[in-house]
Amino acid sequence: MQKNVLEYLENTSQLFPDKIGYSDSTSALTYKEINYSSKQIASFIIDKTHSSKNKPIAVLLPKTIHTLTIFHGITYSGNIYVPIDIAQPEERIKNILNTLEPILIIVNNNTKQLIHFIDNKNIIITDSSMIAYPINQIAINEIRNKQISTDPLYILFTSGSTGIPKGVIINHQSVIDYIDWITDTFTFSITDTIGNQAPLYFDNSILDIYTTLKIGCHLHILNELLFGFVENLLTELKNRNITTIFWVPSALIKIAHSCLLEEHQNLSLNKVLFCGEIMPNKALNIWRKHYPNLLYANLYGPTEITDVCSFYIVDREFKNEELLPIGKACNNTDIIILNTKNQLVKENEIGEICVRGISLSMGYYNNKEKTSEVFIQNPLNTSYNELIYKTGDLGYYNKYGEIICIGRKDFQIKHNGYRIELGEIETAAASIKEIANICVLYNDIKKEITMFYSAQTAIEIKFIRKYLLQFIPLYAIPTTIIYIKEMPLTANGKIDRQYLKKQYLGY
Repeated sequence: MQKNVLEYLENTSQLFPDKIGYSDSTSALTYKEINYSSKQIASFIIDKTHSSKNKPIAVLLPKTIHTLTIFHGITYSGNIYVPIDIAQPEERIKNILNTLEPILIIVNNNTKQLIHFIDNKNIIITDSSMIAYPINQIAINEIRNKQISTDPLYILFTSGSTGIPKGVIINHQSVIDYIDWITDTFTFSITDTIGNQAPLYFDNSILDIYTTLKIGCHLHILNELLFGFVENLLTELKNRNITTIFWVPSALIKIAHSCLLEEHQNLSLNKVLFCGEIMPNKALNIWRKHYPNLLYANLYGPTEITDVCSFYIVDREFKNEELLPIGKACNNTDIIILNTKNQLVKENEIGEICVRGISLSMGYYNNKEKTSEVFIQNPLNTSYNELIYKTGDLGYYNKYGEIICIGRKDFQIKHNGYRIELGEIETAAASIKEIANICVLYNDIKKEITMFYSAQTAIEIKFIRKYLLQFIPLYAIPTTIIYIKEMPLTANGKIDRQYLKKQYLGY
């Protein structure tokens, strides 16, 4: 029985010691080098922390292959790695570190200044002394022998849409279950190269990292700057022979609307997976037109359930204005959709998507109150303890028995006496040919629906409203429609709704 994700790394470093496992724009590491470097880092941490166990270690470093070996080194040391976004505001970093109270904070000379408010005794500089540290295999073996599958592996802090970041704790068992499902469901081989887009503090990166370690394929970290220049990005995909991508829809939407896919018909891609937002069929149809033979899959799941809990492999045609299903639950995971009476919904009845199974997070670090709000006793089971996770997303079953996710529960508003799903408006507007990206918000101050859209040029508002009336009722038509040249995105690649609220709605 596998109980630790490091078993993936140990196996591949035995089978393919000289094969490139990780690369970025400046360097590459073989599996033997990844394993060796990880153990050096682990030995350094073990000595520094006096063999502490299951304690958080914060990592404030840029996205490089060296950062990945630090993650594995922390795991070898028996502790929990916590990637932290180095581009976020200082106050948020403070809040995260106050919540964590980490035993170590790993920085480099550039990121050290981000935590000038911390006592230096807890800071490690990632210099040559850490990397070239002598391996203490005896200490590593002792730690490994005591580790169990429910020990925490990592903590990821949510994007904080409420303004308060929460640290989601995920254990080894959940990641192993997830990666085993991913590699059973989607065909990977040692010849595959995964092109990483997700930041390392974002849960989509878990698929990239641990699929690579299990299969023995190649993970290439794409330079973040490439995602601002579609031509360069597509050229890089070709030059690096990228075969698999698992990206947020915003990145795929930008490529689709660049009109450059037609010029790049020689990509090595065989799988295009996406997760993190609702993927509009208009953009997906452009991809399918130019690359009809690829496997496309819509994956769904919040950070709290180890990245993905449901999936839909695209197997039929969809109109631009249709919603793409999130499909069915992953193996060893169960999804239940509950109405307001905590009863199972019927076909086409909307309810909250809830999840049960081994994939569930251990909760929020140092936050029992928030944990108990969303990790609750299964209301369908009164006989024994069984937790489910309330995702906060609304969905329903279509005629095929597939789950359709229509958006966040807090995106459901009551306006002029009508219950309105803002996601329904976004789906309709996204099907307008000229629109590249869309976001609909409710202005709580003015009590009106506001729509933001990006496009090459502004579109006549009268045309937009007339078009929308084909799909949504008059009372749901946005009061205010705002054109912006480029949709603001968070560091994760999702639409930055908080920025739009602050910049345009004044709160």
